Amino acid sequence: MKLHIFSASTTVAASLAAAMAIAAAMVTNPLPAAADDCPAGGTVRFGVEPYDTAARLVPIYEKIGKMIGDKVGCKVEVFVATGYNAEIEAMRNGKLELGEFGPLGYVLAHQVAKAEAVAAFGSADGKTVTYWASLVTYPTSGIKTVADIRGHSFAFSDAASTSGHLFPAYGLRKAGLDPDKDIKAIYAGSHTASFEAIYNHKVDAGELNSEQLESAKQRGHYNDGDLVFLWKSDPIPTDPFAVRGDMPDAFKKKLADAVQHLDLMSLDPADRKILVGAGITQLVPQTDQAYDLIRDLVKTLNIDLEKLS
Repeated sequence: MKLHIFSASTTVAASLAAAMAIAAAMVTNPLPAAADDCPAGGTVRFGVEPYDTAARLVPIYEKIGKMIGDKVGCKVEVFVATGYNAEIEAMRNGKLELGEFGPLGYVLAHQVAKAEAVAAFGSADGKTVTYWASLVTYPTSGIKTVADIRGHSFAFSDAASTSGHLFPAYGLRKAGLDPDKDIKAIYAGSHTASFEAIYNHKVDAGELNSEQLESAKQRGHYNDGDLVFLWKSDPIPTDPFAVRGDMPDAFKKKLADAVQHLDLMSLDPADRKILVGAGITQLVPQTDQAYDLIRDLVKTLNIDLEKLS
C-alpha cells in the first residue's frame, strides 16, 4: 500500500502526479496477488479528508487501508488530502474508488461525484457513533457569549467542513450573527490550523470539534481551561465511507461489504480516539439518508453547495 498526499491548491491530475512521485520513494507493503476484479490497474484508491494533520492520519489509515486491501484482494493506495475539495474533485474525476468524507463534504460528493455512503464508525453494539462541533475563544479575549463574537476575527477550518464551517455558522446564526457579515472570518485550511490560530491568539474565536480536541490533548497541547466553550452542537453523524457509484456493481458491493464490517480493534486505542473518539471498535453499515440532517441545515443556512466545489 502506498500513501499519497494531495492538495486542493493544484489540479487533481497534477496533485496525483506529484503524490505518485513522492510515493515512489516510500516503502510499499507487500500484498497478495490482485484479484481479477480489482479496478484501476489492480488498485483501490482511498481518499481521506484532512480532519487532522497528515502526520497523525497517515499511520492510522495505512493500517485501515491494509485491512481493506486484505479483504478485497486489491492493493490500496491511501490519499490524505490537504483540502476537503481535493478529495471530492478526485472522486468526481474518477481518481478514487473509496473516500472517507466529512458529512457536509459527503453531501456535496454525493451530489457532484457519485459518492454513495456505505459505512461509518461504530461502537461495539453496532451503532454509529457521533461527534460535536463548538465555538470557542481563549480566556483573555473579552468574549463571554456567542453574541460577543460580533466584529471579532473568527477561524473556520474549511468551507466544505461540517464541524469546521456548517455547524459553527449555524451556532452563530442562532445567536443572531450573520457569519458572512458580522465576523472577520478566515478559513485556516484544517481543524488543526484553526485550533492553533485560536490557541496562539491569532484570532479571537473559532471552531473546535471533539476530534481535534482529543488530538490536541494527545499532543500535550491542551489542558482544561485553555479555551472557553461558548456553544456546542447537538451530536453530528460521523464521517461516511463512500464508494464511487459508477463502478461495476459486483465490485462496488464487494468493496462495500469489506468496509461495512471492518474490525478496528487492532488499532491502538489512542488512534481510535483520533478517528472520532472513545468507543469506536468497527465500521458499520451506513446509508445516504443518515445525512438528510446535514441537507436540512444546508437549506436552513442557504448554503450553495456548488460554490463549495
